[in-house]
Amino acid sequence: MAEQSQNYVIPEGYHRSVGKAAQRNNILAARLLAETVRTTLGPKGMDKMLVDSLGDVIVTNDGVTILNEMQIEHPVAKMVVEVAKTQEEQIGDGTTTAVIFAGELLKNAEHLLDKEIHPTVIIKGYRIAARKAHEILNSIAELITIKDEDLMKKVVTTAIIGKGAEHAKDKIAELVVNAVKEVAEGNEIDLENIKLEKKTGSGIDDSELIKGIILDKERVHSQMPKVVNAAKIALLDAAIEIKGTETDAKISLTSPEQLQAFIDQEEKTLKDMVDKISATGAKVVVCQKGIDDIAQHFFAKKGIYAVRRVKKSDMTKLAKAVGANIVSNYKDISASDLGYAGLVEAKKVGDEEMTYISECMNPKAVTILIRGGTMHVVDEVERAVKDALGDVAIAIKDSKVVAGAGAPEIEVAKQIREFANSFSGREQLAILAFADSIEVVPKTLAENAGLDPIDMLTDLKAKHDAGYKWAGLDVFKGTVVDAWANSVIEPLRIKTQAIKSASEVAELILRIDDVIAAGSSKKEKMPQEPRDM
Repeated sequence: MAEQSQNYVIPEGYHRSVGKAAQRNNILAARLLAETVRTTLGPKGMDKMLVDSLGDVIVTNDGVTILNEMQIEHPVAKMVVEVAKTQEEQIGDGTTTAVIFAGELLKNAEHLLDKEIHPTVIIKGYRIAARKAHEILNSIAELITIKDEDLMKKVVTTAIIGKGAEHAKDKIAELVVNAVKEVAEGNEIDLENIKLEKKTGSGIDDSELIKGIILDKERVHSQMPKVVNAAKIALLDAAIEIKGTETDAKISLTSPEQLQAFIDQEEKTLKDMVDKISATGAKVVVCQKGIDDIAQHFFAKKGIYAVRRVKKSDMTKLAKAVGANIVSNYKDISASDLGYAGLVEAKKVGDEEMTYISECMNPKAVTILIRGGTMHVVDEVERAVKDALGDVAIAIKDSKVVAGAGAPEIEVAKQIREFANSFSGREQLAILAFADSIEVVPKTLAENAGLDPIDMLTDLKAKHDAGYKWAGLDVFKGTVVDAWANSVIEPLRIKTQAIKSASEVAELILRIDDVIAAGSSKKEKMPQEPRDM
């Protein structure tokens, strides 16, 4: 009867798994996903090569990039991918940590389910432990400010080590920290004001910070000056062209004189536009829309450097960099709307001409130009720089950092185990399982470095029991060291956000005991049996 009612309630083609079978399937999907990115964690983590259906190749060890590029079908696995995306949006780094922690929480929950512990008890224990973990992390964190340049550089190098750009970590650390200091307003750092421009050619060491904006645009006329010093800059959000009428219109000309007069009037209108802009003292014109060929000629004659069809986002950054107002009507432009840059020049980068607007007086927007031998290298360096920028920005915003190298995880696990003793009953087992789960980070760091994880964890725990809260793993020497003294520094938010996201998704998955999934919309044809020959 039960089977009949099920067939009646659920349409044909739907698949249903119930109870322990559903829980095991869900946990397995999340664990497999965590195992996929696990080998990328840490300084000795390996890269993944992702090839799409068109043959495009991405080589990376960035957790969220790997998960985004994979064609993931399982609904629970997609939920775990959301953990990585949240981590990426909030900080920009720590995505792999969050995913492997979520996988480990579910793996340990499965052992508790085997002992007949109810999922809601496990969820309650995990929630209590996650709250306690936040308290512990906040209590052990150290302070950082925008003036701690050395500490900020250590945060950057920690973020970069293990990625393709690590051999140029000192150069990138300098670029990132200087860029952040330029655009910072108190503790607030808007990363939108740091433009990343990438070009193949040269090496990573040739990357540079421009105190201004690089536009991926060339001069509109070859007769324009290539270099403008002490440039006054006009930013226009209007076309320097003859406008068409709003409605369809016809103009009847009955003689060659009338045609010539019409052409002359068009030319005069464009000349008046150029004269009006030039009268403000502008030596550089950056236009978001088009510039007519005749107007280009007039600009060139006046020695004005002009570029057109610049992206809106670049215009906004440029306005902040040079201190100009974006003008929507050329008639309204005045000298007070102009910005200033010490140098505007056309530069050949690779095989393209670009416009460098640099030496701005107090730029609130800057550009990091990323160079590298191939596109794959440049893309991976860009990902590393984005992670580093996110780390520094969030560290300054929260004013708190912790040491890395697995040290905070061991300290949190130690204190949570002590905290678990204040509980009796089955919740204590869930809290202890949480403590075991958080140790997956130092354990994975050891495994990826080819070290014995049991020996390393034992040494780490002994050091922490002796009161060394920053005792972490040196994966290069295979020893336990003071992670803070060894310059392995991470923002506090990386750890707190990873714990928050991972524990929440684990709790969500553990609540599911019934999965009802629709089948494929196209009915698959049954294979025919081979005939006897």
